[in-house]
Amino acid sequence: MAIHFEHGLDVGVPPEAAFSVLDDLGQTPRWLERCTGIDKLAPGPNAVGTKLRCHYREGGRTGEMDGEITARTPNEQLSFRYGDKMMEVTVDFRVSASSAGARLVHTIDITPKTWFAKLFSPFIRKQLPRQTTQAMERLRQLLETGP
Repeated sequence: MAIHFEHGLDVGVPPEAAFSVLDDLGQTPRWLERCTGIDKLAPGPNAVGTKLRCHYREGGRTGEMDGEITARTPNEQLSFRYGDKMMEVTVDFRVSASSAGARLVHTIDITPKTWFAKLFSPFIRKQLPRQTTQAMERLRQLLETGP
């Protein structure tokens, strides 16, 4: 069973500016603390089917997950699917206009695939809201104050 969390917030920039930062995969480590980098595995613009490799750090452990862009509607939606032998992770961002500028809604689903990963599901379920909320606050700060 997937572990699910969704978090939304308003940012003081237009939807186009918010989407631009999300779509610039090189910016991801600036707001997503666990991510140390995302590699595009083929040249060209981001599109549905673009293959990716996400490098991450969790505590003292590093790893990588292969993935791809699963949905991309400029200025509206960007979705990814990543996986390794232990987990499958689906990440979705929705962007829309709001009175503040843009509304961002971040949804994440984590599906443990091994018994060991399933054993850690309660810990993941407990940590996911805090990690996601903190990442979105860092994203808001990056968007509103710049580098």
